[in-house]
Amino acid sequence: MSETTAVMKKEDTPLKPTLQLRSVAPEVDILENEDEILLYADLPGVTREDLTINIDNGKLTLTGIRKLKAEGAAVWEELGDVEYHRVFSVPQSIDTANISAELRDGVLRLHLAKSVGAKPKKIEIKTA
Repeated sequence: MSETTAVMKKEDTPLKPTLQLRSVAPEVDILENEDEILLYADLPGVTREDLTINIDNGKLTLTGIRKLKAEGAAVWEELGDVEYHRVFSVPQSIDTANISAELRDGVLRLHLAKSVGAKPKKIEIKTA
């Protein structure tokens, strides 16, 4: 057997496909009022079980995975499994114990409540 033939010989071990998701930054709207910062994130196809929201050391991290079930043989694919990932800096004025989240129709609504000291306060002026 020549060297050329040995190099081209097919190995008997099967190749394992690797699952590598395309990473996408979700589009967001951020609104602020006196009581909270409200973040809307567009996460189509992400379920509650496949969504992770973490806040640590002044960083808010959103990670969600959309898994599409293939039915039948694919003729054309433009959608597919995707990982949504986005990181935000969070001000220290956020009360981390008072954060709530809702996921409905592919839109995450995240309420970041402000701490009492961060809310605007009206100062009363007294006359002498």
